[in-house]
Amino acid sequence: MADAEEAPLLQKKSNRKSPTYANVTTSLVEKKTDHQLTGSSEVRENDIYIPYDGKGSDLRTSYSDGIESVCLSWENINVHVKIDNKKCCGRRSQEVELKHILKDVTGLLKPGSLLAIIGASGAGKSTLMNALACRNIAQYTMEGTVKVNGVQVDKGIKNISAYVQQDEMFIGTLTVREHLKFRALLRMDRRLSRTARLQRVDEVIVEMGLTKCAETKIGTPGLTKGISGGEMKRLSFASEVLTNPPLMFCDEPTSGLDSFMAQNIVKTLQSMAAKGRTIMCTIHQPSSEVFAMFSQVLLLAEGRTAFLGASQDAFELFASQGFPCPRNFNPADFYVLTLAIVPGKEQESFDKVQSMCDAFRDSELTRIMSTDIMETSQKLRRASSVVFEEAFDNEDRYDTSWFNQFSVVLWRSWISLFRDVVLFRVRVMQTVVISVILGLVYLDQEYNQEGVMNINGALFILITNASFTNMFSVVNSFPIEMSIFLREYGSGLYRVDVYFLAKNIAELPTFFFLPWLSVLVLYWMIGLYNDAVTFLICCGVIILVANVAISFGYLISTACGSVDVAMAVTPPLLIPFMLFGGLFLNNGSVPVYFIWLKYISWFQYANEILSVNQWQYVHNIDCPAGNATMNNIAPTEDCYKDGEDVLEYLSFTEDNVFFDVGMLCVLLVIYRVMAFIVLLVKARRSKS
Repeated sequence: MADAEEAPLLQKKSNRKSPTYANVTTSLVEKKTDHQLTGSSEVRENDIYIPYDGKGSDLRTSYSDGIESVCLSWENINVHVKIDNKKCCGRRSQEVELKHILKDVTGLLKPGSLLAIIGASGAGKSTLMNALACRNIAQYTMEGTVKVNGVQVDKGIKNISAYVQQDEMFIGTLTVREHLKFRALLRMDRRLSRTARLQRVDEVIVEMGLTKCAETKIGTPGLTKGISGGEMKRLSFASEVLTNPPLMFCDEPTSGLDSFMAQNIVKTLQSMAAKGRTIMCTIHQPSSEVFAMFSQVLLLAEGRTAFLGASQDAFELFASQGFPCPRNFNPADFYVLTLAIVPGKEQESFDKVQSMCDAFRDSELTRIMSTDIMETSQKLRRASSVVFEEAFDNEDRYDTSWFNQFSVVLWRSWISLFRDVVLFRVRVMQTVVISVILGLVYLDQEYNQEGVMNINGALFILITNASFTNMFSVVNSFPIEMSIFLREYGSGLYRVDVYFLAKNIAELPTFFFLPWLSVLVLYWMIGLYNDAVTFLICCGVIILVANVAISFGYLISTACGSVDVAMAVTPPLLIPFMLFGGLFLNNGSVPVYFIWLKYISWFQYANEILSVNQWQYVHNIDCPAGNATMNNIAPTEDCYKDGEDVLEYLSFTEDNVFFDVGMLCVLLVIYRVMAFIVLLVKARRSKS
């Protein structure tokens, strides 16, 4: 039953028509009439047909096992992949080579079917599934038609399908239930209440057999312990099943699992198909038990269809061509070995593959399949055309509002950050230890000629320490999470600005606390100007410096494709900023051709603010007679008499303080905006 609060929501008009219950009745009657044709199980009188709205949920707030019937057909699919020829020094050639991957592939997958795509490496298994699912096709040039229930589709197929990728990517600090809750709050229909979404999470946990590990952290393979490989694979399916999709694509669902867990996963898929879903899988070296669990098999060889249909028919076809499967032999292995290109016997193997593909093309099975494509598509199109045609035309990428996306992503970012207690403790200990060591080096400085140089060095060390420690703490954050972000963005979970802003805000408390802790330890150990206001100004400047450095770190980490590259390029990029910070090179001696580096260096602005803050109220500096000239401390004077002399020597002035603060804020914003733009470009390029 729908919650009372949802009733008015369901009555509101949307930008697409919802199927009426008259459509539901008609569909149920036709489903009962055509159950043998569609391959689904017999429909009982009390079965409930649930119309699919193209957004990952039914149009009611309750769920049942009823699934919208989906017939997937494809005709004459040809796929070419662009291969850029490289010239000397990595330059691209103007000529682009096209490699023919799939060649006139035609097929049909009926509702309630579980299809396994089998073939040797390079046969085109993943290419075919990507082409049908319209995902990861940026480098493809495609020809042919793909239809769902007789309706030709393009990218609209994403609105009614789920794609379970081979590699599991999760935030390891979340529990299984929290991950599914995150997906449910972002992916399910916006008209469903929070209660209905969480109820669906509980149902999926039970359906996928995740009850025992529901409250267990997912973990990160190789780093932190969590759920097992089989549970992680089932969690991948659970993440997609949440939206109750009628059509599923699974890329290597048994990869990396032992035979028992692989059988478990396929059994789960089998039960999902029995409820009416249409499921297509690529499979790599299945055991004979796993192979027997698939209702349909598609054999690919050199980009052509060698067979499509029931496995028993495959035995007969291969035997008729002189390749009978030996008794007690794994059929999947037999098909792969028969259709593989053997090194050293390339031409002989190629001729054999072409012979098998031609035999299937000219067989009675292909003729019957062609007839089925036409008849099945027409019948199912009449039953559900309103639902699917509007789903295909729906271009709304996101299923929930911007504010809801932000709140949910911020919730996950906050949990992910602060649940990693070990990392936070390490950062605190690192800050304290480094500050204490530096404090002991510059311990209790006196206001004399030697102390001036030491205090100026200590101020610069404060800036350098805040820059390096905080920048390196984030420079690896985006490369680590980039693959997860791109996958979730590609699935339409949230926007780029939502992710970037939520991540920034979640990390903000840490990057306020740690710089403040560093100044708290160092300021009084060094013996800087003893005044509360001066101390607070120093804290504020260092916090601002830390966040500018973090912004620059975000820019580096989003621009670099890996952690290793990001860590390698960071130190060389920081050296010019340090050089023009006012310590190694006098502020008035910067060459005119490098003046632009001075204006983008936060070291220079922060050093001037801290120097003015430290020296403007110092009116007396010890100057022993004859000692200054002997040590050549100040070239223009015998010695520093007060703080104004120090500032004059450094070419700093208190008139620039507000300008310096403003420039630090400007750099903070500019670097973060640049980081966001780089992230946005990467996301847009990966969307297809």
